[in-house]
Amino acid sequence: MVVLALVVLAGAVALSQQGMPGSLTVTSEKRNPWTNLKLNNDPDAFQFAIVSDRTGAHREKVFSRAVARLNLLQPEFVISVGDLIEGGRKERAKLEAEWQEFDSYVNKLTMPFFYIPGNHDVGAKESDALWRERFGRRWFHFVYRDVLFLCLNSDDGSAGNIGNEQLAYAKQVLADNKDVRYTLVYIHKPIWTGDIKKNGWGAVEESLGNRAYTVFCGHVHRYRKFVRNGRNYYQLATTGGGSKIRGIPFGEFDHIVWVTMKKEGPIFTNIMLDSVLPDDLKVPESDEKGKVTKRGKTLPVRPVVYHNGVPVVGAYVTLRPQEVGKGAAADGITEGDGSFMPSTYAAYDGLEVGVYRVAVTLRRP
Repeated sequence: MVVLALVVLAGAVALSQQGMPGSLTVTSEKRNPWTNLKLNNDPDAFQFAIVSDRTGAHREKVFSRAVARLNLLQPEFVISVGDLIEGGRKERAKLEAEWQEFDSYVNKLTMPFFYIPGNHDVGAKESDALWRERFGRRWFHFVYRDVLFLCLNSDDGSAGNIGNEQLAYAKQVLADNKDVRYTLVYIHKPIWTGDIKKNGWGAVEESLGNRAYTVFCGHVHRYRKFVRNGRNYYQLATTGGGSKIRGIPFGEFDHIVWVTMKKEGPIFTNIMLDSVLPDDLKVPESDEKGKVTKRGKTLPVRPVVYHNGVPVVGAYVTLRPQEVGKGAAADGITEGDGSFMPSTYAAYDGLEVGVYRVAVTLRRP
């Protein structure tokens, strides 16, 4: 027994000195202080991160700090779901300045970053032209470790649309990669909530067929999970984009999505930005400025929703000005007594003076 133990230990030391990937050197006895030695290091597994909307009245020092936090987490790469600059119908010099600012942040990443267009990035002819000059393609794909990443443009020619050329491309890519172990689709808008026969999404889903796939989007600035055709579709919240930031009940938060790709499929994790800190617990420095938006005066109010004289609990309430174009919309969720605190521009800031059209939707699990 003594001779055998010496031989095993010598073999382990030699293995460690050779520097074989994934090697583990440890002396195993009859009783050991561990559960097993099956390391979670499958060579087919990998990890990457997704960032969501940065713009639409972006807030200061959020996205830039997300970049610093991604460098702490060290994913293999980072992919976006669009709306990276405020964009729109602006002079070329202003659009270029916005891209230069954005690139100054993502260029600090120590891993690749994949750009995907949102309506702020390509929704106007001015911004679309500059995207083509800077990045060329507005839709593309790549395969990594037998996983297909299909990246689409939801503002192709018109808002919330996939044009014929892009659709033909998507169909061909899916046909050419029908045997991959998994497919991940990225698009800015959740266009499956619209007329999928007209906007092209129905044809994309038909081409996806029965393969294993997951879809990611942004645009709404509110986290939501859909299940369509037995597949998960994730609408992400924000990574600095305009938001009232009312937390998990509203799906309003700044996050990084961490995806661990396993043999059986992706494991999806929401990482709140504020939870990622270095060893000194200091928030990363940033000089990123936000977009100042014009806001009307609001008054704190607490309405109550009743149905047949009974308070309605857990209902989502939207309030829109009766006169179109006058004032801003607000929303809230009713609490145990049927009351709610409306939010117009920021969390629970109340309502502007006016007359509103009210819609109440009872939320169920």
